[in-house]
Amino acid sequence: MAPAQSKHSGPPAVDGSPEDAEATDGGMTPFDDIYDQPDPRAYFRVLGPWEYRTPHHAQDVFRRVLDACGNATDAPGPPMTVLDICCSYGFNAALLNHHLTWDDLHDHYTSARAAALTTAELIDWDREFYAAHRRPDAVPVIGLDAAPRAIAYARAVGLLDEAFAENLESGPAGPDLCRAVRHTRLITITGGTSFLSPRTFRPLLENARGPVWVAAFALRTGSYRPIADCLEEFGLVTEKATGRTFAQRRFTGAQEQRYAVEAVTAAGEDPRGKESDGYFHTALYLSRSATDAARVPLSDLVR
Repeated sequence: MAPAQSKHSGPPAVDGSPEDAEATDGGMTPFDDIYDQPDPRAYFRVLGPWEYRTPHHAQDVFRRVLDACGNATDAPGPPMTVLDICCSYGFNAALLNHHLTWDDLHDHYTSARAAALTTAELIDWDREFYAAHRRPDAVPVIGLDAAPRAIAYARAVGLLDEAFAENLESGPAGPDLCRAVRHTRLITITGGTSFLSPRTFRPLLENARGPVWVAAFALRTGSYRPIADCLEEFGLVTEKATGRTFAQRRFTGAQEQRYAVEAVTAAGEDPRGKESDGYFHTALYLSRSATDAARVPLSDLVR
């Protein structure tokens, strides 16, 4: 999978102020240090000023997709397991399985109380926090990320049922991961597709025993085609949500915006009203069997 330190684009791990952010020669501003901290406080402190929102957009979409996936005509019985790729600190699992919003998480981790705690104390507090907001219809979630400390946090506070700190872009899937994904029905991604290839997806789908859906929010600055082509090998038809994109975060400066506008234009997309207005945007891709795609139109899942 993609290196955790590169799974999102954004400002550097400083204080989140615009004057500290600088784009690299590649066009996107790196802030690698926040992706593998012992806890998520730096993540929210740094990304907050740039209005990072992709998990917020994904929350309701993933819930609707999960419901539709579970009602598929060819769906096997339980457990209805989700595999979150580039899971980081377990944010998608937190939003999927708890009565919480992205703003709730931001306020929680940037609060004065959170700032005063050690990581061990924060983990204890978070166990109670998430347990108090657990949804009765929570589903098992497996996390996959190359950041061992981030994924250890998510496991410690109870967000993930199983967690694997593996990078499938650079090495084979371990036997425990291959076992864990057998019952996966939905694969979710909200960051990192720019750094992922079929090397990550192929072993996961080879070990899944039943039909799998894949829901991914991908930056418009790159192509999702290599991943879609790989999924097609496993009988999955990929659709792209039309008529709507999803703001990821603000640009850190003019250089980053120029990069995004040029990249989106080169990809055959129109940046007007999106990247031209100062924000990275993502597109939603959903891959599933042709039968399931015909049964539940993508437009019904994106409102």
